[in-house]
Formats: sequence, C-alpha cells, structure tokens
Amino acid sequence: MVKKIPKKRFLLVLIKFKRNDMYAKAKDFGLSHPVVVACSQELDTLLNRYQGIRAIR
Repeated sequence: MVKKIPKKRFLLVLIKFKRNDMYAKAKDFGLSHPVVVACSQELDTLLNRYQGIRAIR
C-alpha cells in the first residue's frame, strides 16, 4: 500500500530542495545572475503556493 503524502508536507520538501539549489547557484554565480534570479522566482512560487496565495502573472 502506498501512503499518500499531505500536500503541504510535499511542498515543504520542494521548498527545502529549491532553497538549497538557489544557495548553491548563488555561491557559484553570484546573487544577481539570471540563473539565481530564476531559481529565486521558482522558490517564491512554491512559498506562495504553500501559503495558499496565488501569484498574479
């Protein structure tokens, strides 16, 4: 039997991995590099989803 992971817990795991990814990229490329900025925006989207807020695009 496969156990279902609660959505908020899954989002927290994704947030943790994305945050670590962003830190690693920032260390390699610098804070203002487009790769780091894009990663930061992805992290923002995950955080907004976790908080139940939809980002307006």
